[in-house]
Amino acid sequence: MKQIINKFEAYLLTEKCVARNTFAAYKNDINQFVTFLNTKRVGSFEELTLDHLKKFLQYLVKSEISASSRSRKLSALKVLFEYLERNCGITNFTTDLSYPKLEKKLPEYLNENEISTFLQTASLDSSPIGVRNKTMLYLLYTSGMRISELVNCKLSDFQFDSQFFKISGKGGKERLMPLPKMMFELLQLYIKDVHSKFTAKHSTDCLFPVLYAGQIKPITRQSLWKIVSDVWAKTGIKKSISPHKLRHSFATHLLKEGVDLRSLQMLLGHENISTVQIYTHVEVSHLRNVYDKKHPRS
Repeated sequence: MKQIINKFEAYLLTEKCVARNTFAAYKNDINQFVTFLNTKRVGSFEELTLDHLKKFLQYLVKSEISASSRSRKLSALKVLFEYLERNCGITNFTTDLSYPKLEKKLPEYLNENEISTFLQTASLDSSPIGVRNKTMLYLLYTSGMRISELVNCKLSDFQFDSQFFKISGKGGKERLMPLPKMMFELLQLYIKDVHSKFTAKHSTDCLFPVLYAGQIKPITRQSLWKIVSDVWAKTGIKKSISPHKLRHSFATHLLKEGVDLRSLQMLLGHENISTVQIYTHVEVSHLRNVYDKKHPRS
């Protein structure tokens, strides 16, 4: 079983080209499934039955695993069993399994004034670290990138003549992103005056590098999360914050200004347009003004 799992993990990385975070999550999910099988004295995939899969899903429910996490674990199993059927001739029992019903939650976001306060607070520190942090936070909001996309940005991704840059998204998919002139000016200032202070004279293409154990590596997601939290705490605003909430804010503010769903889908790097339709239910405070201005009977 272990040998097959090792080959499956290699398949995820080389053929499926899943994102690193997805790979880590799938690996943990499959390991949890194998551990469960061991308790049932199942030593090989050939011994598996549909009943084993159903009992594993029941076990997750009894363990109070959230519906979203159970859905991801089932996704991992479906990918695994598709692989097993194609490469090992093992029956794909997951075709008979349905995903748990997920509660649709409206994304939380910050309004324009809160974003303005947040970015102004990030601008108060003029030290090299402060300039770097300001650049990261401005880029996070003006691009709507996922945190995993931002930490892996490279200097070579940016086209300063056209003011576009390349984002490497989920599953190795790339998209081109326009940025405002102000953001490119901030990036140029950071690259010219600050970037080299974090490289210790090493050559690197990382946009936001850190020196760790004598090696240059991209700043971590955890470090960026802490920077977001620390700057937000200084604003004094009594709301929770996360890097992903900046992404939700980016999407909501664009939609409010009239950006169509197809364009929003492309900017966010979503595969399906249905993913961005949830934003149409979020920002409704401006509808009264739109109605009063546009309706002939208002």
